[in-house]
Amino acid sequence: MLTNIPQVKLGIIAVSRDCFIISLSERRRAAVVEACGKSGIDVYECKTTVENELDMLKAVDEANAAGCNALVVFLGNFGPETPETLIAKKFDGPVMYAAAAEETGDDLINGRGDAYCGMLNCSYNLGMRHLKAYIPEYPVGTAEDIAKMIGEFIPIARTLIGLSGLKIITFGPRPQDFFACNAPIKGLYELGVEIEENSELDLLVSYKAHADDPRIPDICKEMAEEMGEGKYYSEMNARMAQLEITLLDWAEKHKGSRKYVAFADKCWPAFPEAFGFEPCYVNSRLVSRGIPVSCEVDIYGALSEYIGMCITGDTVTLLDINNSVPADLYKQDIEGKFPYQLTDTFMGFHCGNTPACKLCADRAVKYQLIQHRLLEPKDSEPDFTRGTLEGDIAASDITFFRLQCDSEGVLRAYVAEGEVLPVKTRSFGGIGVFAIPEMGRFYRHVLIQKRYPHHGAVAFSHCGNLIFEVLKMLGIGDIAYNQPQTLPYPTERPFG
Repeated sequence: MLTNIPQVKLGIIAVSRDCFIISLSERRRAAVVEACGKSGIDVYECKTTVENELDMLKAVDEANAAGCNALVVFLGNFGPETPETLIAKKFDGPVMYAAAAEETGDDLINGRGDAYCGMLNCSYNLGMRHLKAYIPEYPVGTAEDIAKMIGEFIPIARTLIGLSGLKIITFGPRPQDFFACNAPIKGLYELGVEIEENSELDLLVSYKAHADDPRIPDICKEMAEEMGEGKYYSEMNARMAQLEITLLDWAEKHKGSRKYVAFADKCWPAFPEAFGFEPCYVNSRLVSRGIPVSCEVDIYGALSEYIGMCITGDTVTLLDINNSVPADLYKQDIEGKFPYQLTDTFMGFHCGNTPACKLCADRAVKYQLIQHRLLEPKDSEPDFTRGTLEGDIAASDITFFRLQCDSEGVLRAYVAEGEVLPVKTRSFGGIGVFAIPEMGRFYRHVLIQKRYPHHGAVAFSHCGNLIFEVLKMLGIGDIAYNQPQTLPYPTERPFG
């Protein structure tokens, strides 16, 4: 269970224009609540129906008293433009607007609500007041339709609430030659996210202070049970458990006024020699409980991971968009078996931060091959470069995405859906063969053209539409995706 994301307590407020029959809006509101209940969605039904500004204040107070942190404003009929939009101004949380469809051709006199028209005026007035609210793709429907819209709104609301209470804690500067992970932190403040930057020495001092912590043995037992015999270095578990406790305690003591935490930590080259191990497995354990720990002090990588967690309610990972799939591997294991060209495929890799639950059964704690080459004597047995969690990533639907502040301080993002193929990588690290339709064009005309770094967040489901909606709500103007061939990119050659 993820413990570092919000729980959404949803309320619904019906509005009614005073020249329409108020009972129509109230009856339709009750039908929406009933439909939500049948879908397993818990919604608090505010009994105050809003016809004027005083009703609006009373309804918001009622929602607040019930502990609601997100609202649905339901236009059961045309709705009063000013009071209904002021709900979004007065309520401190995400707000969705939706409108009732007409129910039957046999009752279009007293039973006609004109909410289809009212939704236009509602949107216009929200814009006049510079208020942000979530409006579904087609925001008019029956009670059952509205319940489905509410089901989609919940993860969007959860993400917005989470970001409003998030602090990203960093340790250390970006590693040399990995400046691609660097980005202006100005964008975080625009999103309402706080940041606390620390030295690696701060972490080391705190780590040493946790030596012989009485919680270490229990965490060592957890690690052994999670990995299974022969899949970990038993003599290293205590060291790694000590880091896990250090980070958890730091999060609790340093979150301050915020509710949620993510980390962006420097993990090489000094870390393994100073601490005696690689932190990757510990990072994977924290992310599995809902606390992202991005590699190489990738602040916007941690932010992206957190968004993915809130959207899916599931753990995520952060990977390098790493290497092409060799043509011979493609011909042997992919061509003719899956509907992808070679250029649709690539390998997503990181040293070992992906949660164990997302790896194949042969996963194990190993050593970082590249760091071993760099930091330890040639031909020696791995020592302090041990601690990575390695294995092929299990086959799954995925959404690859990133929210980034570019070098000019502008927030931009990309989202692409695809899958991890059930194909052995024949390589090392936490790694998988990924396939995204039109990846080759997307790689050139989005990732390279718009100068994105090599890290991308991975959610283990198709959730691109919901991430897209969250990014719109955050005011991101440039949201790229893997466009089909029939829709060329602006920088793409026009003649093929």
